[in-house]
Amino acid sequence: MVTQGVKLGDEERGYTRFRFLAELLAREGFEVDLVTSTFQHWDKAQRDTTRACYQDLPYRIQFVYEPGYKRNLDFARINSHRVFASNLRKFFASRFSDSTCAYDLIYSEIPPNDMARACAEVAAARHIPYVADVNDLWPEAMRMAADIPVLSDIAFAPFARDAKRAYELMSAAVGTSDEYAARPAADREQPYERRTVYVGNQLSAFDAGARKRAADVAKPEGEIWVTYAGMLGASYDIATLIDAAKLANAADGRIRVKLLGDGPDRKALEAQALETGAPVDFVGYAPYELMAAYLCASDITVNSLVKTAAQSIVTKIGDYLAAGKPMINTGSSPEFRSKVEADGFGVNVEAENAPELASAIIALADDDVHRAEMGARARAIAEEQFDQEQSYRTIVELIDKLTA
Repeated sequence: MVTQGVKLGDEERGYTRFRFLAELLAREGFEVDLVTSTFQHWDKAQRDTTRACYQDLPYRIQFVYEPGYKRNLDFARINSHRVFASNLRKFFASRFSDSTCAYDLIYSEIPPNDMARACAEVAAARHIPYVADVNDLWPEAMRMAADIPVLSDIAFAPFARDAKRAYELMSAAVGTSDEYAARPAADREQPYERRTVYVGNQLSAFDAGARKRAADVAKPEGEIWVTYAGMLGASYDIATLIDAAKLANAADGRIRVKLLGDGPDRKALEAQALETGAPVDFVGYAPYELMAAYLCASDITVNSLVKTAAQSIVTKIGDYLAAGKPMINTGSSPEFRSKVEADGFGVNVEAENAPELASAIIALADDDVHRAEMGARARAIAEEQFDQEQSYRTIVELIDKLTA
C-alpha cells in the first residue's frame, strides 16, 4: 500500500484512510507493507523515522525519502513528488531483487499521479495486480488555482499523462465517490473492476473523541452554531459563508458561524469577517477529538465549496454525518447533491450565493423538528455507509479476489 499522505503513530494531522485499511488487511491475514514518505505533508517537516510509534505495528511501515516543500501549491512540491516517485521505483527494485515475489498486489492512492504511475508500471512489469484508490482528480482540481488558457494545458500535461498511464495499467479502481471510481474509464477502453468506498471515519473513535472533549466546547445558551470544518483554501467557499453569516444573523441574532481549520486564505477571511462584522469565530486547526466535540455541539454543518470545485464527496462528510446534524451543501457535484436529497440529511443551495445560503441557515435555525429529523438521518447514513469498520471490507474483498 503506497500513500504520501497518511497520519501515522501519534501524529496529530493527516488522513487515516490508508492506516486503517492497513490495520484491517492485517487483521484479515494479509502481510502488509505501508509505504509512505519521510516527509509529513501537514507538518511540512521530515519525520524521525526511528521513533517507537512507527514500530511494532500489525503492518510494516516502509519510509521512502522525499525532500519536502513549504507550500501546498508550488514547484517545490511538484519536484518533491517527482523525487519520491523516483525513489519509490528504487525501493520496489530493491524489494523485488531480494525476492521475485515480494508483493502479490500493489494498492496506491492517486493523486499524486507520478507516484501512482510508478506503482502501476512496477506492478505491470511484475505481472501483479495494481489497484488505484482515486481520492481526487489531478489536474482537474489544479485548475482551481491556475486556469490560464494554453499555459495551464502545457503545465498540467505531465499530470494528465501520468494519470492516463496509471489508469491504463490498473487492474481495478476504488473511488471515494461514484464519480471518482468511474474516472479511469475516460483514459482506457477496457472495462475494469470498480468499487465506491467513501473516505468515512471510525465512528467509535469519533464518538469517543466527542465525549472526551465535550467539556472543552463552551456553547452559550440560545446560540445557533453553524460549523464548517476543513481547509481554508481555494476550493472551499468560506467567503460566501461569512457573508451569509452576516445576513442570517441580521434576521436571527442567535446565529454564529464556527470555522474549524486553517489554510492559505485564513488571514484574508479574518479581515473580511472583521470588516463586515460577521458573527464568525475562527477556531483554527482543531485536533480530531476537539473537532468531533465542536461538530456534536453545533446545530448545522456546512459543506461549502465554490462552483468550479472538482471535489465530489470530501473527506469531512463522514464526520459531519457522524455528528448527527443537518447539513447545508453548496457543492455542485451532481452525485452528492442527489445523495443529500435522497438520503434526507440536508439541503442543497447554489454555490457562491450568500442570500440563498443565509435563507437556508435561517430556515433550519427556526425549525427544531426538521433539524432533528435531518440529524437523525445523517447519523443513520454515517453508520450505514461511512463507518470504515464496515465499509472498508469492500476493499478487503476486492483485494482478496484479485490475489486469489
